[in-house]
Amino acid sequence: MMNELEKLCLLDGISGDEGQVRDYIISRIKGKCEYHIDPLGSVIAFKKGRKTPDKKLLISAHMDEVGFIVNYITEDGFLKITPVGGIDPRVVFGRRVRVGEEKLIGVIGAKALHHLDGDERSKAPDFPEMYLDIGAADKAQAQEHIMLGDSAVFVSNFVRFGKGMVGCKAIDDRAGCAIMLDLIDSELEYDTYFTFVVQEEIGLRGSTAAAYTVDPDIAIVLEATTAADIPSASGEKKVCCVGKGPVVSFMDRSTIYDKGLYRLAFDTAEKLGIPCQTKTMVAGGNDAGAIHKSRGGVRACGISLPCRYLHSPSCVISESDFENTVKLVKAMLPKVYEV
Repeated sequence: MMNELEKLCLLDGISGDEGQVRDYIISRIKGKCEYHIDPLGSVIAFKKGRKTPDKKLLISAHMDEVGFIVNYITEDGFLKITPVGGIDPRVVFGRRVRVGEEKLIGVIGAKALHHLDGDERSKAPDFPEMYLDIGAADKAQAQEHIMLGDSAVFVSNFVRFGKGMVGCKAIDDRAGCAIMLDLIDSELEYDTYFTFVVQEEIGLRGSTAAAYTVDPDIAIVLEATTAADIPSASGEKKVCCVGKGPVVSFMDRSTIYDKGLYRLAFDTAEKLGIPCQTKTMVAGGNDAGAIHKSRGGVRACGISLPCRYLHSPSCVISESDFENTVKLVKAMLPKVYEV
């Protein structure tokens, strides 16, 4: 499973440019289930189980990651960029990225320190003040390799460190994709739909369309969610903690989750003897926000990996949390129809 996660995280696929991720997923599921690609680019798959239930279950995760899009080229050959998804400017300055069809390496820069005045020294530069340096001599040379609208993605390594910790870009939400691939590889008790959706990071767009197509009764959304368990946070401000198990949400800014499925998740975790936690702040959101409002309404459950430094080049999770999330989801699947 960790090898699968590594392969997925090292693929590039910002919102609207998920083709590399989609191609890999299709290579993995071909011959194991039915699937098609919808007009937005999401992969909608159906895996036959041993039984056909009277309710339709959907499991969903998003393929896209945060990144940047090129919106201007200066006369000096520098690229101006706009964020795609929610990125904190503090994690961007000085970072390496891959940009364009040729996957050129570039570095994100801004005004030099000795040129900063007054308050500028005490705050991170915002995106309008940043530029992407690809080493071009001028605009003409940059245009030989880059088009406006090209994607730029963080360069990151997949690293294991500390006591069972893992860091890389795009863990949000390639972790959910990896879990779904594992489920498709396994023998399922019941028929199940899977959606690997696009454009979650810019407004749940892929899941809006895919959920309408599938028309499920029940949905489990697999995600990564912010863990703020760092020295500057205490109490409920930690939101959730890495190493304390999968996160099952009761509410966020886009969804109030089904109470029966919420309780089932905690009851199942207790029977398995694995840790399980919830978010102590009502914050964020995920594809459940679109799925639960689809068609006539869908009962939704959100199960997430606690993740530090979300939407950065170095998202951090615990390997044990990942393994326990897989165990929890697999154990819940046959029971969701009874709730």
